[in-house]
Amino acid sequence: MPAAADGRISATGPRALCDIAALAAGADEAAAGALWRLAESGRQLDANLVRLPPGHRVGTHTEPDLDVLLLVVSGGGTLTGGGEEQRLAPGGLLWLPHGSTRDLAAGPDGLAYLTVHPRRPGMRIRSAPPGPGPGA
Repeated sequence: MPAAADGRISATGPRALCDIAALAAGADEAAAGALWRLAESGRQLDANLVRLPPGHRVGTHTEPDLDVLLLVVSGGGTLTGGGEEQRLAPGGLLWLPHGSTRDLAAGPDGLAYLTVHPRRPGMRIRSAPPGPGPGA
């Protein structure tokens, strides 16, 4: 794969995107939400670096369609799901299978984690299925 003038691999090949640990470490303690998102065109994955301030949570929810990998980058907290509570610490890698219900809570140092999952298809406008029209 040819290298660009700056030494990085060309846009069609592998390339470094960012330093996740540095982004998480440099975030303001009160920062919340996505600190980084994978936004490369043509990608088949979505990835987000998410930060929850101390004591914040992502309430109980179920992802019906996509498996998600969650990598704890900094801080800590708990993941509750399937009737179990798991402690989260840096380096912890979790698989959240589609259909599973979970709740994430940040500990006293907050929680930064990377999620990776298949990209959701964009909204599509489709023709109405054949059948009786309106008022039938």
